[in-house]
Amino acid sequence: MKVNRKNIHSKKTVFPESVKEQFVQFQQHFEVQFDNPTLLYQAFTHSSYVNEHRRKFFTDNERLEFLGDAVLELSVSQYLFQQYTGMSEGELTKLRAAIVCEPSLVIFANELNFGKYVLLGKGEELTGGRERPALLADVFEAFIGALYLDQGLETVVVFLNKIVFPKIELGAFSHVMDYKSQLQEVIQQQNNGMISYEIVEEKGPAHNRTFVSRVMLNTRELGIGKGRSKKEAEQQAARLAILALKDHEREE
Repeated sequence: MKVNRKNIHSKKTVFPESVKEQFVQFQQHFEVQFDNPTLLYQAFTHSSYVNEHRRKFFTDNERLEFLGDAVLELSVSQYLFQQYTGMSEGELTKLRAAIVCEPSLVIFANELNFGKYVLLGKGEELTGGRERPALLADVFEAFIGALYLDQGLETVVVFLNKIVFPKIELGAFSHVMDYKSQLQEVIQQQNNGMISYEIVEEKGPAHNRTFVSRVMLNTRELGIGKGRSKKEAEQQAARLAILALKDHEREE
């Protein structure tokens, strides 16, 4: 459902034609079409750009960032709640915090090359603002806020399904996830038997060792994982086992 955008902007907002053209290309590249392009322009407008142009009808992205932060937390919370039914409240909170923290948002923004589109004042540009982590994280949140206002929560989720959620499934946040406990929970729910882990290979010099672990369900191999430690290898094996079990369920 789309948000009622009536009276969202009480002031007339005018951006240069060069800015408008830049974001025409943006929308084509990301396959999104804003009903109200001004929201998109504002999502990428840094306060230094507003201050330098001294135009009261330019608005920076700070309010959209505030909204986007909340929308992002809600969207990620919903996804985790639905996907990880065996996780406790504490585990879900820890994982969500790792996904929506500044370093992660910077990674998302950099992968999308959002820094290229930010409207900056000359001073901020000269001091490397386009690559500043806090600025990039803010722009990502502001874009989410703008997308929500213009297209609604469903479109935000579609966008996150392309950019953020696959990384969770691929183990990008495995450092805060206990896959072994999750796998144990799944097996207990299905009453399928006993899980065991075995280190099947160690390779590399002592200072740069790689371990390969296999997780078994009774005599059935569920997954094989690699890591810099035995613990990491076991966690990766458990993660792949969970994915394999999910795929098996879908096929049935």
